[in-house]
Amino acid sequence: MEDLKSYIRDIPDFPKKGIIFKDITTLLADAPSYQRMVDLIAHRYVGKKIDKVVGVEARGFVIGAALAYKLGAGVVLVRKPGKLPGETIKKTYELEYGSDTLEIHVGAITQGERVLIADDLLATGGTISAVVEMVDSMGGEIVECCFMAELAFLNGRNRLPSGKVFSLLTF
Repeated sequence: MEDLKSYIRDIPDFPKKGIIFKDITTLLADAPSYQRMVDLIAHRYVGKKIDKVVGVEARGFVIGAALAYKLGAGVVLVRKPGKLPGETIKKTYELEYGSDTLEIHVGAITQGERVLIADDLLATGGTISAVVEMVDSMGGEIVECCFMAELAFLNGRNRLPSGKVFSLLTF
């Protein structure tokens, strides 16, 4: 996995001073690395009967849509307020450098559907914790929360369902 890690660059002081941002765009731009990353994550869920993959704005769309395609599942988008045209469920949450709000379409997930939540990076867990709450409120069964990378020193997985977190790469 070290070869995949080498494609992720550090951007200091983004989005604010003191934060070292893990920029995945360099990995996504390298076709063989992007394909390998998607294949490695998708392989974990083959045969697990995933109905929907929830992709979280915005980099989670790139991971989630590719995983949904590989797994033959539907894609559900979680977006910032005002970006989805229909009736939504809204959740405000705290993250490592402020607070934010996300929305998901009402009815995007139905009772008992098996859901994989996908995002690029697990940091403090605030974003995904909010998504977990929204999926739970719709009756979705969370199979796992998966990430391309995790900043383990921030302990974000402690805010998520126990035993239901997978990260391909750890920093």
